[in-house]
Amino acid sequence: MNKIYAAALEFQRFCEERDWPVCIIGGLAVIRWGEPRGTQDVGVSLLAELGKEESSVNELIGRFQCRTDDPLPFALENRMVLLTASNGVTIDVGLGAFPFEERMIERSSCFDYLPDVTLRTCSAEDLVILKAIAGRGRDWSDIEGVAIVQRDRFDWPYVEKALSSFSEVFESEAALVHLAGIRRLAEE
Repeated sequence: MNKIYAAALEFQRFCEERDWPVCIIGGLAVIRWGEPRGTQDVGVSLLAELGKEESSVNELIGRFQCRTDDPLPFALENRMVLLTASNGVTIDVGLGAFPFEERMIERSSCFDYLPDVTLRTCSAEDLVILKAIAGRGRDWSDIEGVAIVQRDRFDWPYVEKALSSFSEVFESEAALVHLAGIRRLAEE
């Protein structure tokens, strides 16, 4: 089995055993929804209520190798836990707590990557929202791939509404402008 899939499955099973709401984001989600590409790590979003995340973080750092000094303070300050799976693959765990993250995990669904590898990933639309917020070059390339592959079933109004609310927070509409260009390309 591919090491990336094995690491994602290991982490997902750990969370399932605890009934923790979680979904795969990042490169593995891009492989599901967009144009396949390589990825070196596993990105996940784990629902961890504000003020109550310490117990979850302690369980994570008790089970997985950490990639930061003082992992608990780092996780509480940055809402991120940087781990390594038993096979050496890195796992970046975002601690979600906001309404968008709750909806993203609720909207997530399972996908069979291989006969023995079923992973819960965020939706194509939520992946695009996350990537647009991050706004790096690779993210925009991934968004283009998702928009083109999913063109016939992509919920543009959902994405635009969500990004509009984030644009107000970040006081920028650059992501919406960039996304509008990608939408035009995908709809051609």
